[in-house]
Amino acid sequence: MKPNASFERFLACSDEVAAARAAGLPLVALESTIISHGMPYPQNVQTARAVEAIIRAAGAVPATIAVLGGKIRIGLSEAELELLGQSPEAMKLSRRDLPFALSQNKIGATTVAATMICAELAGIQVFVTGGIGGVHRGAETSFDISADLQELARTSVAVVCAGAKSILDIALTLEYLETHGVPVLSVGQANFAAFYTPDSGHRADFQIDSPAEQARFLRTKWGLGLSGGVVISNPVPAAEAMPGAEIEAITQQALQEAAAQGIQGKAVTPFLLARIKALTGGRSLASNIALVKNNARVGAALALALQQGQGLAQARPK
Repeated sequence: MKPNASFERFLACSDEVAAARAAGLPLVALESTIISHGMPYPQNVQTARAVEAIIRAAGAVPATIAVLGGKIRIGLSEAELELLGQSPEAMKLSRRDLPFALSQNKIGATTVAATMICAELAGIQVFVTGGIGGVHRGAETSFDISADLQELARTSVAVVCAGAKSILDIALTLEYLETHGVPVLSVGQANFAAFYTPDSGHRADFQIDSPAEQARFLRTKWGLGLSGGVVISNPVPAAEAMPGAEIEAITQQALQEAAAQGIQGKAVTPFLLARIKALTGGRSLASNIALVKNNARVGAALALALQQGQGLAQARPK
């Protein structure tokens, strides 16, 4: 699908992505907060490279997205990946932050919400991430709800993830998605995934295992004029999963520490992920890396299936 031409001045595609677009090859968007805020160096850059390699091996083209030099970069060079991985000043960008980072020439890593926006601008239909944001625990008093959820309601990109991060209130996250008409598909099981653990205990809306059937679902949704994203929940592989009871106890401890230190807003998730990594002796990081790689395989297969279908470019809402 061609990008929206009116936004071309904000976009800068890598040579690889530009060649893929010219050749009509399937593209898979990747976020960059997992590099700058989600993992420590050098595992962050190593994981980013490994995920890109998985997508290439499957026959698709990776497009890691970030803001650099006053442009939305669609596809990053090796040097740009290293820059993000070692830049503590990199902003964590959501919808509200994109204009500031672009106009002020800031280094910015895109969250799920911002990556969805940029992917749609660039005409990319499939986006692979670790886990989506959602309704935070205690949101009934803090009103802390990730902008990812509202973006899923408005932006027509399929998001392949290992469910929602286990630090969230998953039941309320799924309720929010239902209220806003965002379909939640599951792969290989009926239940929604919970990031470090395969099973959240909550049902997804529909189980659709094959890439071809997932692509047919997307074509049907967007062909009906129903704009907005789709969550595709792909559980962490069992061999790299963590026990649910253990991760819940550790999450509770990390949440209490965050509250005691007055950590709020967009700083909460990076803090919790770092503390959970420390409290699990690094096992949570291994799970995180494994699930992102697994999502890359599913996302690449979906991008290929979409590419093989006909009429999607005309059917997807603008």
